[in-house]
Amino acid sequence: MTEVAGLVAEVGAARARVLAAVRGLTHAQASWKGDPGEWSIAENLEHLVLAEHSGVEKIYRALAAPGAPMESNPNRGLPIETIIDRTWKPLEIAPPIATPKGGGTLSYWIACFESCAHVLKALAVELEGRNLDEIVFPHFLCGPLDARQRLEFLRFHMDRHRDQIESVRARL
Repeated sequence: MTEVAGLVAEVGAARARVLAAVRGLTHAQASWKGDPGEWSIAENLEHLVLAEHSGVEKIYRALAAPGAPMESNPNRGLPIETIIDRTWKPLEIAPPIATPKGGGTLSYWIACFESCAHVLKALAVELEGRNLDEIVFPHFLCGPLDARQRLEFLRFHMDRHRDQIESVRARL
């Protein structure tokens, strides 16, 4: 298995974990908020869809117009968990492009989330044989991330929100 295929497989496994956490819920359950400042399960899923679209699109942009050389990247060679530990505060706020608007049913967001896998597979074809370290585009909190780190971020981000979904679900 190539590196790209392995990274996409890890994202696929994280996607499956999120989907398992939301399956079987009613729209009312998925819309419930335990706290006014907390996202519902549906909003967490909406956020994951919006964030994945944004992140994958940025990898495509970096492929079309390669950015700064790897030497100028302060995150060079670091795993995404280390980058997040260095750059994120405890309760970060999502950027407007990935902030849920609270619309749509759970079924809709599940279908959208599942469809992201097809876009990611198409991206994987574009990435095969390329030097992932040279495909760099900035993340709004983390700074410059290369394609490997962006794919790692998708997995990390899905698992992070799966934990939030499971927390809300446990309180239903």
